[in-house]
Amino acid sequence: MEPLNAEDPVAIGPFRLVGRLGVGGMGRVFLARSAGGRTVAVKVVHAELAAQDEFRRRFAREVEALERVGGTGTAPVLGSDTTAAAPWVAIGYVPGPSLRTVVGDEYGPLPPATVRALGAGLGEALDHIHRAGLVHRDLKPSNVLLTVDGPRIIDFGIARAVDTVTDGGLTSTGAVVGSPGFMSPEQVRGEKLGPASDVFCLGSVLAYAATGRSPFGTSDSGVHALMFRIAHDEPDLTDVAPALTGLIRACLAKDPAARPTAAEIAGTLPVADPWLPAGVLARLGRHAARLLEAEHAAEHATEHAAEQAAGHAAHGATAAGTTSGTSAGTGASGGTAAAPERTAGGAAPGDPTPGPSGAPSAAPDRPRSRRRVLTAALTAAAVAAAAGIGYALWPLGGPDGTPGGDGKGTTTGSAPSSSSGASGPVPAAFLGAWEGVLRGTQEHPRETVRIELAQGAPGTKTAVYTHVGDNRLCMGRSRLVSADEDKVVLGESDVTTSVPARRCMAAAHQTLTLRSPEVLEWSSGTAKATFRKARTGPEILPAEYLGRWKMKPLVEGPEADRYTDEVTVTQGAVGAAVLRVLSVYPRTDAEGNQLADAVNCTWTAILASTTPPYVLGPMDLEPGADRECVRDDPGSYLTLTTYKGKEILQVYPMYDTEPGEYHRAD
Repeated sequence: MEPLNAEDPVAIGPFRLVGRLGVGGMGRVFLARSAGGRTVAVKVVHAELAAQDEFRRRFAREVEALERVGGTGTAPVLGSDTTAAAPWVAIGYVPGPSLRTVVGDEYGPLPPATVRALGAGLGEALDHIHRAGLVHRDLKPSNVLLTVDGPRIIDFGIARAVDTVTDGGLTSTGAVVGSPGFMSPEQVRGEKLGPASDVFCLGSVLAYAATGRSPFGTSDSGVHALMFRIAHDEPDLTDVAPALTGLIRACLAKDPAARPTAAEIAGTLPVADPWLPAGVLARLGRHAARLLEAEHAAEHATEHAAEQAAGHAAHGATAAGTTSGTSAGTGASGGTAAAPERTAGGAAPGDPTPGPSGAPSAAPDRPRSRRRVLTAALTAAAVAAAAGIGYALWPLGGPDGTPGGDGKGTTTGSAPSSSSGASGPVPAAFLGAWEGVLRGTQEHPRETVRIELAQGAPGTKTAVYTHVGDNRLCMGRSRLVSADEDKVVLGESDVTTSVPARRCMAAAHQTLTLRSPEVLEWSSGTAKATFRKARTGPEILPAEYLGRWKMKPLVEGPEADRYTDEVTVTQGAVGAAVLRVLSVYPRTDAEGNQLADAVNCTWTAILASTTPPYVLGPMDLEPGADRECVRDDPGSYLTLTTYKGKEILQVYPMYDTEPGEYHRAD
């Protein structure tokens, strides 16, 4: 990866560019970060291609088709603008080496069990591709990336939607599409391609994985000779293990109708766990660590250049006597940027990143003025600042391939069971739970993260994270990349809980650096925060918080009984629903007149921290609730205070406003 140069845009769409990955026949490829910290590859079309209307139409069709694939076994489409001056598409970046690199340069041929798992994973991915109406057309070892969760197919740069293909396997110039050595017989003959062509290529890829060479030899004797062997000769499977020859030979049948389907391959092959040999897993850990270092180096270089540019711009503005800001950069879409885009850490370059203040929460002299109902207080979240750190998870504004949890997850927030004395690569000082404030202060948090680490081998899901911010709660498990005495690096993650449903994406890479037995520094991309040791266990909330609390209605007289605003706090662990909110009020007609029946709304909220004030995720409406029960909830936190000798439970929304205040109902 190379740093950005002066001609490169700072951002493309919502993605902040980090560095250059390369240049291909279709366009430039950049490494970038989403606002939530996810690493993506942004492909920007060359200007000469963007000027062709037919190319634009085809590019738009292909992006639409790729979005239908859904990200299963592939790199998902996370955003695009096919109508921009320079059309672009953002695809999830897969931080793993290619099959060609692992087999050809680092490890050598893979064992049979791994090849079978590889076939199952690629078969499943191809099945989803084919169901979306696509043929990949260029399946080869360099287009297969290896991760601890399975293989990923990349590079759809020459994929075509089946229902729009009219020129067989040819490009507009008449050239055959594909890579010599990993093409199908129908490809080399320039015939129209179907899903069976990808299955033939899969057979060649599996043979390469098992032996380190193509089953039809190399192009040393000429490309045309190699293509003749593919079309007419039997494959050389001399060094393929007997357990694999039947499958590979079936895939390499000359007759497309005689080959198995991708779904049949995926459904018949066993998958070991872990699916990769230990030597390859170790290489994946080193690869991820090198990638992280390269990203940080590129980000620092980009930030330095941005600071210099900002300094020059400020100097020029001062010299010109200007008093108002002007746009400083032009993105790939042709629009101008009036302000720097938020970084992966949620702050524009140069913004400080707040951390926990560590100061104890001071009780007010008297309770703040209260809202009539908690709903009114929380609904105002729409006017709160929406651009937070969101380091780990981000809403699915468009197809991202793999939706997060459905919001009904039952995870309790506990990492896999492990005592502090258990042997393993993670130092004992890191084990347990850590919590930090990413935005806001310790007394009034706006965004928080909790990470609980357990012992485990590299590649296993040893960490559970809980993130609350920007109107969502996201929980998931992260895989251990590496660990030493001072630093733990976490990699790929799975989402287990999302509130609201399907609004979370997997956490980005995270680095934890130990500063003392009670303090560590957390970083993800350019975002940084201080985390402190936190509690674990099934009973987190103090006894005085528990029970039923009611808000005093503003309405007096006989109508007062028609209004109910109360909360019930129960005991539980992080990840458990500990708050239940009940709001009942008269239904009204279009003119605001009260009707005889009532609106009955019930929400629950999940506990997300063990350090006061106790942070809760956004309210989740219980099934079967009235359709008028709508709220835009950013998450909240609980505090307990006393006024005139009476306890008051305060429920603060996670933005600047007054709390909802509740008195004991008993």
